[in-house]
Amino acid sequence: MNLQTITANHRYVVQSLSAVHRTESVHAAVRSGLTSWPKTLPPILFYDERGSKLFEDISELPEYYLTRTEQAILDRYAPEMATYCAGELLLVELGSGSSIKTRTFLDVLYAGDHRPIYQPVDISESMLHATAEELVGEYPELIVRAIASDYDQGLVEVGEQRDRQKVLLFLGSNLGNFSRTGAQELLWKVRQAMAPDDILFLGVDLMKPWPILQAAYDDARGVTAAFNRNVLVRLNRELHANFNLDRFRHEVLWNDDVRAVEMHLQSQGRQTVFLRDLDLLVAFEDGETIHTESSHKFTPDSLDRLCGSAGLRVEKSWTDEQGWFALNLIVPAVDSLT
Repeated sequence: MNLQTITANHRYVVQSLSAVHRTESVHAAVRSGLTSWPKTLPPILFYDERGSKLFEDISELPEYYLTRTEQAILDRYAPEMATYCAGELLLVELGSGSSIKTRTFLDVLYAGDHRPIYQPVDISESMLHATAEELVGEYPELIVRAIASDYDQGLVEVGEQRDRQKVLLFLGSNLGNFSRTGAQELLWKVRQAMAPDDILFLGVDLMKPWPILQAAYDDARGVTAAFNRNVLVRLNRELHANFNLDRFRHEVLWNDDVRAVEMHLQSQGRQTVFLRDLDLLVAFEDGETIHTESSHKFTPDSLDRLCGSAGLRVEKSWTDEQGWFALNLIVPAVDSLT
C-alpha cells in the first residue's frame, strides 16, 4: 500500500495515503453518488475535522444512547474481554476517532500482563495526529502506529502484520453504516486480515422502538442536523460547490425492509448546484433527497448470519441490562479461508 509517513517521533507514527489518492477517491465517490438515482453521498465525507468534532458532540447528547450504552458495557466487561488477549498484542481499531472508549480497554490491558501496540485506522488524519499525541502522553509504554485511510486500505496493511496476536476493535455500531452487502464484504476483508488466533470485538446496535431511534438521530438541539449538512460544507470548500445549506433539510426515516435508520438531506424547492472541481451540474426536484447515511440495527440471529457469511463466528456477546446494544467476540470460522 502506498502509505506516506506524515508524523513520527520515537513512540508514534501517523501514515496516510497520498493526497492525490485520497482526492481522486473523494471525487469519484461524489460524482457517482450525485449522478445516481436516488442521489447518495458516502458517509466517509462526514469526517473532516469539523465533522469529527460534531460527532463527538453528538455522542454526549442525552438522546444518543449508543455511546454511553457501549461505554457501560466496556466498563463492566472489559476485564473479561481482556482474558481472550495475548500478552504481546497488536490492538487494531477501525474508525477510532478520538479513541475515548479505547482507553477503557487500554487501562485493563495495562493492569494485567499485556503489552499492546495500538494501531488506529481512521479517515481523519488530523484526529489521528491529535489522539496519538494524547495517548503516548497518557500511557508511557504505549507505541502508536496510526493509519489515515479507509477501512479497505487499512486492512491490507493490518493483514501483513503477523508478529503479534491481532485484537481488532470495531466499536460504535459503525458496521451498521454499511449496506448488508457492504457489511458482508467488509467483514470478509477483516477475516482475510486475521490469523487463526486473532479476534475481533464488534459493537452493534440492537433493534428497539422507533421513537428511541428517531430521537437519537434527530436530536432537539440540531447537532445531528449540523453534522449531516456538514457534508455540503465540505463539498463547498473542497470541490468549490455552491450548495445553499438553508435549502437542504435534515431528514430521518425508518426503512423497515432493511431495518435501518436513514439520514437524508431533502431539497427545499427545485434547484441546481454546480461543483466546479468536477465540472458537474446537479439538478434537484422539490423534496428530492441525498441519502447520506444508513444505520442498520441487528438481532442476535441477523448478526450470526452476517458473520457466518463472511467466514466468522460469534463466540460470545455482552449486552446492557435493557438489551439495547451488544459487544461481541468474533473469531474466524474453522477453515473459512480454505
